[in-house]
Amino acid sequence: MNVDLTLNTDLARKILIRFIRTEIHRAGFLRAVVNLSGGLDSAVVCFLAAEALGPENVLALRLPYQTSSPDSLEHAQMVIEQTGVRARTISITEMAEPLIALEPEMSPVRKGNILARLRMIVAYDQSEAFGGLVVGTGNKTEILLGYTTLYGDSACALNPLGDLYKTQVRQLARAIGVPDVIIAKPPSADLWVGQTDEGELGFTYQEVDQVLYLLVDQRYRPEECVQAGFSESFVRAVLERVRRNQFKRILPPVAKLSNRTVGYDFLYLRDWGT
Repeated sequence: MNVDLTLNTDLARKILIRFIRTEIHRAGFLRAVVNLSGGLDSAVVCFLAAEALGPENVLALRLPYQTSSPDSLEHAQMVIEQTGVRARTISITEMAEPLIALEPEMSPVRKGNILARLRMIVAYDQSEAFGGLVVGTGNKTEILLGYTTLYGDSACALNPLGDLYKTQVRQLARAIGVPDVIIAKPPSADLWVGQTDEGELGFTYQEVDQVLYLLVDQRYRPEECVQAGFSESFVRAVLERVRRNQFKRILPPVAKLSNRTVGYDFLYLRDWGT
């Protein structure tokens, strides 16, 4: 079965530009900060933010580590030049090394999480200095699969791509003029040498997006996905990954002890003259 994930890119572009502008202004801000990795998702967000707010109101951060690919910096620079946004390059090597050195046998995953969280520390520090909100770059595929670092790349004030699957983000990227070299390269968080998203996940975005769309958007049962032509082992593996990472998609639960618990009963200021 070939699942159609074709996106109306013109409509999506208008909605996302309006979303960025509205949410940032609603919070009382005029500016945005984007961690620009040189990859597809952050490039798309940078293009959209520049269009929504004006390039002078967007700060793009390049935050390399000593093992980062030179291509990442070059591709990020292409986006900066094409959009005209403001930019800073800050190395996180000197920040990360003292912690990593404490455990020389640290796994690549632990090290990658440290780098992701350090990048978000820098982003939020720069957001205070620049007076802008941090705009997230995670897509729907990553969020559902839990392919994200809590309080790292998942941390943001708003997320324009969170309801678009990776293959749809690629469509949008073509429509808004993201450089072809960024669209075509293998997706990677660039957390260690040779790391790619699809190599780490064990399947392609093209494959998993179709199954996720059926399970989530079309509410297929697992057996219906199998009937549609996907292997049972693949469908079960995707389901398990989505289930296992539910904790990453919700705010930390608060133990309820009163009549007005934050996040349950108290959700927003109303009728207070604000």
